Formats: sequence, structure tokens, C-alpha cells
Amino acid sequence: MLSLEDKVAFVTGVGNAGGGWGNGQAIATLFARQGACVFGLDRDAQALERTAAIVRQEGGTIVPYVCDVTDEAQVGEAVSKCMAAFGRLDILVNNVGRSEPGGPAELSPAVWHEQIATNLDSAYHCCHHVLPIMEAAGSGSIVSVSSVAGLRYIGKDQVGYASAKAALMQMTSTTAVIYSGRGVRLNCVVPGLIDTPLVRRLADKYAAGEYDHFVAQRRAQVPMGRMGDAWDVAHAALYLASDEARYITGQSLVVDGGLTCRTP
Repeated sequence: MLSLEDKVAFVTGVGNAGGGWGNGQAIATLFARQGACVFGLDRDAQALERTAAIVRQEGGTIVPYVCDVTDEAQVGEAVSKCMAAFGRLDILVNNVGRSEPGGPAELSPAVWHEQIATNLDSAYHCCHHVLPIMEAAGSGSIVSVSSVAGLRYIGKDQVGYASAKAALMQMTSTTAVIYSGRGVRLNCVVPGLIDTPLVRRLADKYAAGEYDHFVAQRRAQVPMGRMGDAWDVAHAALYLASDEARYITGQSLVVDGGLTCRTP
């Protein structure tokens, strides 16, 4: 079940600066455990190498590649390197994201465009280069990591992030219909409040650095009474990428402990 043997997974944002498991790091590690050859991208070389070291220690296969996926030319080069290394590309995971605070009046145009570039354009760049390869092969699975912020307001003024993540889900469902007869599936994992190293940065941005209070507030928002973790996101991504999900396309799998079912 959920085997990725003989498959190549192109995964973005797999680095980790430390302090716990990040979503991309967990996805890359889990996919390798399931037999995939991982071509892992991150713009931070040291963070990237931390993940690569874990995969190698476990006996998995990973090619780490430094890349800023907001740069279309860099993405094109990365896809070419992946094809040169493995000769195929079966799975794409778009896992890059970052949230900045503010509404339209507060966000500067530069920050707004950066939010769109990071959270939406990055996935477009990867799809732009990967889809023709998958179509030519007659098969492929693309999983994009969105956010419940793209579904509803979750207590933080982050209109750039929310708008981009909502657009990512719509880009996914629309493209899934376009490619439904070409053997390529596209789906989203939609995490809720996940406990990763990024939470400390979010506390600095949204709670004046009051980390313990911020964490307690996040836990209280979730009906299950706790945040999820990176492995919850990784297992959802694995399912959608796998052949067991072969009849699922254009969908958004919400992984949020019941958060979006609750009326505040």
C-alpha cells in the first residue's frame, strides 16, 4: 500500500532550519521511505542538506538541489537536472509558502507581489515545466500544499497569503479538469494549524513574539484541542500522490483537526 517504488518525486521546500519537522522535510523523508527517488529543492543550502542527510541515513535516495522556485528560469533548470538524473518525473509536490501580516491597506505592493510569487507563482512555475513531461509519459500526480487560510478567515490578517492559497486550490482544480484525460492528476493538501518550526516565526509576526500564548491560542481554535504536525501533512500528500488515489483529481484534502467545521 502507498508504495512509490520506481517513481521520481520532485518536491519543493524540503529544507529545514531546525527545531522540529517541517512539512517539506517530512514529505521528502516519507516519500523516500516509500521507495521514491526524491529530487528535493530548497533555496537554503544548509537547510536542504539537513533533510538530505536524514534521507541518506535511512538508506533512501535524494538529490538535493538549491533553487528559488519563484524564479521560473531556475525552476526550468531544476526540472532539466531532475530528468538528467533520473530520466523521468512521476510526482510533483508544490510545498513552498510563507505568510506575511496585513490587509490590502497595510501590505505594501512589494510584499503583496512577494506573497503571490511565493505561494502561487512558485506552483505555476513548477506545473509549467512538469506538466508537459507528465503528459508525454501519460501519467503523473501533482500535489500542492495549500492552507485553510484559503478557505476562511482563521484569526490572522494575512490577505496576501490567503488570496494566494485560495488561488492555488482553484488553479489545481481547473488544471485537473484540463488534464483529466491525459493521465495526470492534480490535488491539494489543505493543512490547518500545524506545529512546525515556522510557528515561532508566526508568533513573532502575529503575536509580538509571545510564543507560548500563540501556541495555546492555536490549540484552542482546533476542535481536537491540538495542532497537527508535519507528518499529518506528509501522509495526506503521500496518499494523493500514490496509485491508491488514482481516481481522485481536482480535490482539496483538508487536514485540520476539524477547524474549518467549527463556527468561531
